[in-house]
Amino acid sequence: MESGPAIFAGAAFALFGAALLVWTGARLLHRAPVAHGVSPVAAAAFATASGVIFLALGVWCFGRV
Repeated sequence: MESGPAIFAGAAFALFGAALLVWTGARLLHRAPVAHGVSPVAAAAFATASGVIFLALGVWCFGRV
């Protein structure tokens, strides 16, 4: 019973992290801005780092099961 919340949180974090990485990659591939009004390099770096962190949190939650 205790593994249910860990599985849900892991799935949510992993899906969000993966989607953020795919979205950022698609924006960079099309040379579109990742965030408006921000340096393109800073926005891409922050979005990529956030995606990796969320993906790692998802893996960590799955490891707690």
